[in-house]
Amino acid sequence: MEFYTSSQKALQAEFDSSRLAERVHDLIVTDEIDPAVQQPFIESRDFFFLASVNAQGEPTVSYKGGGVGLVTVVDAKTLAFPSYDGNGMFLSMGNITETAKIGMLFIDFETPNRLRVQATAAISLDDPLMAKYPGAQFIVRAEIANVFVNCARYIHKHKRVSTSPYVPNATGAAPIPSWKRIDAVQDALPPNDASRALGAGGVITIEEYGEKLAAGES
Repeated sequence: MEFYTSSQKALQAEFDSSRLAERVHDLIVTDEIDPAVQQPFIESRDFFFLASVNAQGEPTVSYKGGGVGLVTVVDAKTLAFPSYDGNGMFLSMGNITETAKIGMLFIDFETPNRLRVQATAAISLDDPLMAKYPGAQFIVRAEIANVFVNCARYIHKHKRVSTSPYVPNATGAAPIPSWKRIDAVQDALPPNDASRALGAGGVITIEEYGEKLAAGES
């Protein structure tokens, strides 16, 4: 399969970048993780952005955060990462089960640096890596099609302040998020979450939740 589509090639021709695009591809695009440079970078990240598409061709992009080492380089052709508790919509994970095609973007905002991965993914509820990620609902394994570095010139520098308190600890436990305390969702929560919401300070209104978000609380 060719790396560039006909539409991408048409724009390259329009802006006289066809030769450059081919040269860039030849220089940086591979189908395996470089163990000396790319693997340490990926495994030093505690977040990445995940792009996926459903069977109707509708895309979504989500932020995936966790502890350092959120993504494991299983081998030169395979990445794996956990799926933690979310809002129950399963947009990205549902897309993976439908089309399997994903994009992953790793960024270091302090250096800055970034790496892009295109892959075919599948979810597993009994993956052996479950033990590495306490609190994970399941593991996603991604078979790499393309991996390449990206120019960092437009990355704005940001300084990391702290780790999210909602990342599951060594036993898989994590605080319940404030949105699960909203009155309008109480009758839709799984029983365990409903009882935890009451124990975390009780039910709040959606307006009160909005105030928490504005204050930087989750």
